[in-house]
Amino acid sequence: MNVSKKNVSYKEAIIEIEGILRQLENNELDVDELSEKVKRVSQLVTLCKEKLHNTEQEIDKILKEMDNK
Repeated sequence: MNVSKKNVSYKEAIIEIEGILRQLENNELDVDELSEKVKRVSQLVTLCKEKLHNTEQEIDKILKEMDNK
């Protein structure tokens, strides 16, 4: 599944990461799939970090605006 970053929500990314982790825990991945899945999890974790960082910045901005009123 190669979905662009802009189309994946935080919740969808977490669900996909959890699914891949379940596959790893249950030994459902062969060696060929493993590399792809690890790369995908890395992309999704980066996406989640970016979304969290952006949300934190937005909240800080709103709080500063409220303090200035």
